[in-house]
Amino acid sequence: IFIGAAMDLHRSSTIILLILSIISPATLSMRYELLSGHTKCISEEIHANAMSVGKYSIVNPHEDHPLPASHKITVKVTSPQGTAYHEADGVSTGQFSLTAVETGDYITCISAVDHKPETMLTIDFDWRTGVHSKDWPNVAKRSQVENMESDVKKLFDTVTSIHDEMFYLRDREEEMHELNISTNSKMAWLSFLSLGVCLSVAGLQFWHLKTFFEKKKLI
Repeated sequence: IFIGAAMDLHRSSTIILLILSIISPATLSMRYELLSGHTKCISEEIHANAMSVGKYSIVNPHEDHPLPASHKITVKVTSPQGTAYHEADGVSTGQFSLTAVETGDYITCISAVDHKPETMLTIDFDWRTGVHSKDWPNVAKRSQVENMESDVKKLFDTVTSIHDEMFYLRDREEEMHELNISTNSKMAWLSFLSLGVCLSVAGLQFWHLKTFFEKKKLI
């Protein structure tokens, strides 16, 4: 009874943490500096069939003047298998969107165009995935009914994300269970093999000592 209660408590805690992780803001928003001729890559784990959008731009060091010609970047977004979802060369700003075909780490690499003398660029980067990738403020209309419809759609997308995440975690749990069974089986065979080797070595030592003592006529 106590074991069953503990398992139910663990499962309930897992579901609560899962809901909180999905409802909480799952966005990657950052500002960083990038030296000309250098590259910075950022990875994001995205589940299959999930939508993801990103925006990037170079911060203008002098707002009263146009962006210098040296302030250009090259951007490339790739899947876990190396498929390019977005490529932009010699730009100062841009955005991308994708729907993941497979689960894994998707990578965005931003390279500053090589320039002499070296120039330090400041990059603004924003990456949203899943429910948070949708621009809900622009979806909502002025009408109260349309606002309610927008809220319902948002809740539906949240529930769908929770459902997909739970199936993903269940599959991962099954994979870990199968891996544990396979590991235990291999360890059992290794133990038997080690025992066999030890017994063989002991037998050889016993035979060697017996032969040695017989030659010396000690036994």
